[in-house]
Formats: sequence, C-alpha cells, structure tokens
Amino acid sequence: MRSTTRLTTAVVGAALLLGCVSGPAASHPAEGKRVLVFSKTAGFRHDSIPDGVAAVRQLGSEGGFTVDATEDATAFTAKNLRRYDAVVFLSTTGDVLDAAQQSAFEGYIRHGGGYVGVHAAADTEYDWAFYGGLAGAYFQSHPAIQPATVDVEDRAHPATSGLARTWSRTDEWYNYRSNPRDRAHVLASLDESSYTGGTMNGDHPIAWCQNYRGGRAFYTGGGHTKESYAEPAFRQHLSGGIRWAVGDAQADCRPENGYRPLFDGTTLDGWKQAGPGAFDLDGDGTLTSSGGMGLLWYAASDFSAYSLKLDWRTAGDDNSGVFVGFPPSDDPWSAVDNGYEIQIDATDVPEKTTGSVYGFQSADLNKRDRALNPPGEWNTYEIRVEGERLRVWLNGVKINDFTNTDPARSLADGHIGIQNHGADDQVSFRDIRIKELPVQGD
Repeated sequence: MRSTTRLTTAVVGAALLLGCVSGPAASHPAEGKRVLVFSKTAGFRHDSIPDGVAAVRQLGSEGGFTVDATEDATAFTAKNLRRYDAVVFLSTTGDVLDAAQQSAFEGYIRHGGGYVGVHAAADTEYDWAFYGGLAGAYFQSHPAIQPATVDVEDRAHPATSGLARTWSRTDEWYNYRSNPRDRAHVLASLDESSYTGGTMNGDHPIAWCQNYRGGRAFYTGGGHTKESYAEPAFRQHLSGGIRWAVGDAQADCRPENGYRPLFDGTTLDGWKQAGPGAFDLDGDGTLTSSGGMGLLWYAASDFSAYSLKLDWRTAGDDNSGVFVGFPPSDDPWSAVDNGYEIQIDATDVPEKTTGSVYGFQSADLNKRDRALNPPGEWNTYEIRVEGERLRVWLNGVKINDFTNTDPARSLADGHIGIQNHGADDQVSFRDIRIKELPVQGD
C-alpha cells in the first residue's frame, strides 16, 4: 500500500455504442451445478420456448453446469428439487403447480435454492403470494413488439456487468402491476420515452434480483422473441443471472434507493488527484488505475454520515483501496495518516487484505471469502460511516464492523477517495454513489 511517488490525472474518452457488449465478464465454471428449466404453460404459450430451452442448454455446456428441462409439474417434489441449484421458469403462464408442488418449491427456496424467471414467468401463479414475491412483480399488459432503450442501472451484477450503460434491443416490453424497486434490487429499467406503450410513469424496472426467503431470485422481462436467444448480449444477460442464482457469482442484491452519483462514468467533475500515477476513464465508464501511489479524491464536498457504494474489479493480484474520513490535501499521505483505508488486495495479511480496515482490523475472512468474486469479475462495496463507526459490506455481505477510538483521527467528518497504488497494480472502479444519512444526535 505505501510507496513514495507522485501523480497526474489522465482521462481518455471514447464513443459509447448503444447496446454494445464491453467484453464478456470473466467466468469460472459452475462445476457440479445443475439447473432445471421448467416451461409448463396454462395460458398463452410462447413459440420461443424451444429456443429458450436450447439456449440454456448451450449456456450450461459453456459454463459447466448440467441442464434438465421439463414441462411436467410432478418434478416439483422436495426430493427431486434438492438435485438442483436453480430452477428457471421459462415463459411459464397461468397456474402451473398444485398445492403440494407449491409447498415443495417454497421449501426448496427457503433452503437456499435459486430461481430464474424469464419473461412470462411474471404471468404465472397470480394466486400464490409466495411466488409473486419471488418473481418480484406480476405482468399487467404489453404493447406491440418494438425497439426500446434499456438503462443498465447495476453494472456489477454478472447479468449486466458486460453491458454498456444503455442497451438498445427489440422485445415485447411488459408493464407490471407493481414496481419491485422497494423490494428487489433493480438491475435495468426501460426508458419509456424510447418506445410507445409504457405505463409505469417513467420508473420501469425490467430486470432485477433479490435475496428472498433464504434463496436467490433473478428475473428478466426479456425473452419473448425467438431472436432473443440468439442475441449475444441477451444470452450473456441470462447466463449471468443463472450464474448468480446457482451461487457461482456474488452480487449485492439488496434494494438500493436514495443514492446519488459521485462518479457516473461520464465525468470527473468534483474530483482531484493527489500524488503520482493516473486514473484512466474509458468510453465504457470505467476508471482504471495506473502508476502511483496516488489518490483520486472527491474534493467537492466532505461527508459526515453516509452510505458509500462503489463497484471495483482487480485484473489479478492487484492492490488498491477506498479511503474515508480524511481532510482535504494535495498530499496522498494525508489520507494515509489521517483517514482509514478499506483495502482491496486479497493476498495480503489479515489486517491488510480485502475488506480490512488497513492496518487496524481484519475483515471476517470466512464471510469475505464466500462473498468475494475472483479477479476479472466485479465486486461491490458498501462502506457505511455513522459517527466513529465504520461498517463494510462486500457484495451484500457484512464483513467488517470497526469503531475508531484514536483521538487523532475521526470518521465523523472527511473526504472519500480511491487509490492508485503502483505501476504493477491495475484496479478498476465504476458507479461511485452515496446516500447521506442523519448525523447522530440530530
């Protein structure tokens, strides 16, 4: 973490192509994982179902997980469901399970099972409240098939990390009876001004995830058309949702509301850099460190009580960190000497490893290891500061709870920053956002 060179800021812009894929997220095979694709219909039947089943089989072959497919609801027994890490409801419609089968599936979810809902999975089991909560929202209506712009809100989740900030594609765009945003974590939403027939008043989630009653649930509203399942970006989207649902990738799927951007991928207004090295901003909205040791810090404002969220990724055995609670300075050592660093470097000693408060307190390493995605994949930190208490969540899992007792330091007021550590360390950041909290005693 500590070295003694100085820094300049380099920002490189590039054109952003709508709907482009910025390169596949790194993947590690879900060895031994098994997925059940269920496509029974008791209402409208989509002619894309065979294409969807074939696509999931291909994704399984590529990703190392086994895929079974059925339209036989008798597969929903406690004994049989235990064989599967996730169940994909692929454009199911109507009442497809009886009471005993529903009970078996509820038990499966409560014991950690995964659910993936595709398109008309939201047009299913309207009288089963557990399922409605699991899917996140029920179908209400849809306009004609047409192109629309999808705003990708979370670019760390494996279902959306390979997408550009906006994604232009053609599908049948569902309206929903309720907005899932307060209950689930929205990954992507529709720009209702980009097409006709949207009825959700400008806040139109179209893909989301959640931790639900002990299990994992991912839903995407895409997948009506046969062409969807041949579309590389949609296949990657579906593959990432399955990988998360089976537990092969980690992500923060808690509801997220009330945050404002400090860095949204388009500008570094409000930020300054201190020390050596550089941060490069590419056309995909990603900041990547080079050289150092320096610090890119948010000079426009200090903060007292807040939840800070940001997405980060290492290329390999790399070093960086997030600094909080330090005074304004053009010297990066001021942050080291007066603030606290939440470390990014999974190979260091416990008090200096990913999730630690550097040099002061180790993360819970067992929880950290279960929550951590490997190099090449995105991770999300939440760093919550309230008074002198600092808590850290990694991909939605709390891994550190630290209280400052040093009278020479204070977390109660200060700036935030991200570190570029050295010439051999390449760490990338996206989507730095903050929600200010009530100051204790107010």
